[in-house]
Amino acid sequence: MGDWTPPEKRFSELPLRLLTALVLIPFALFAVWMGSWWLALGCSAFCAVMMFEWCRMSATPLEWVLTALAALFGLSLALPGFVASLSIFIASAVLAVWTSARTAEAKMAGGFGVVYVFAMVYGLFTLREGPWDGRLAAMYFMSFVWASDAAAYFFGRMIRGPRLLPKESPNKTWSGAIAAVFACALCGYVAAGWESAEILPWMIAGMLVSVSAQAGDLFESGLKRRFKVKDSGTILPGHGGLLDRVDGLGAVSIFATLTFLSVPAVPRLLGL
Repeated sequence: MGDWTPPEKRFSELPLRLLTALVLIPFALFAVWMGSWWLALGCSAFCAVMMFEWCRMSATPLEWVLTALAALFGLSLALPGFVASLSIFIASAVLAVWTSARTAEAKMAGGFGVVYVFAMVYGLFTLREGPWDGRLAAMYFMSFVWASDAAAYFFGRMIRGPRLLPKESPNKTWSGAIAAVFACALCGYVAAGWESAEILPWMIAGMLVSVSAQAGDLFESGLKRRFKVKDSGTILPGHGGLLDRVDGLGAVSIFATLTFLSVPAVPRLLGL
């Protein structure tokens, strides 16, 4: 079962995490509910902060310039067509690669950061504004991600047991991961009832959301280990940086958007 830790220490960060959630979640829900330019403003703020955190974490230079470009990218998503957002993306990627240290590894880190951050923001915006019921899709999947995170946190610390990927994220356990998948399956069951849709597709969607969210979380944990940092930033008490908080939602947004666009039958099957 691993080393025993008193419950008060296992949940020592809980008050700060709850306080952060009380501030962050309503902001995210409002932006997604309103959509359009309100969502673009939210995406602009999130993209700017995450780009700044990436630059600091990976030692990519010109962090303020890239942060400004990231903010413009988020706003540009509400414009018709792809010219503006694609131009900003290309300019940001070229700048990040061009100004990074001469080593191929540093240049790859700079370019990858732009792709990584911009893709998560683009995925969320497109999920909300796509040719389906984007408001419902985004709201459901966001709530699923939060349920997955909460289940993994509480059950992982209560049950403990074998670690999921000790080298990448030593605090994550198999008990928490499995509990998260079951929690999202239950969320899918509830969503199917609310939408008067078939239960099995929604339960599968819930489980896939949890798996995607946890994969995104583990991926970002691996990146932090690569750059030898504990957190991507300090902007969110109890969570670290914004990248630490939205890595799972970003992965789900990318996965869900690509799935909905490539297989239009999926949103129809879910009644979206």
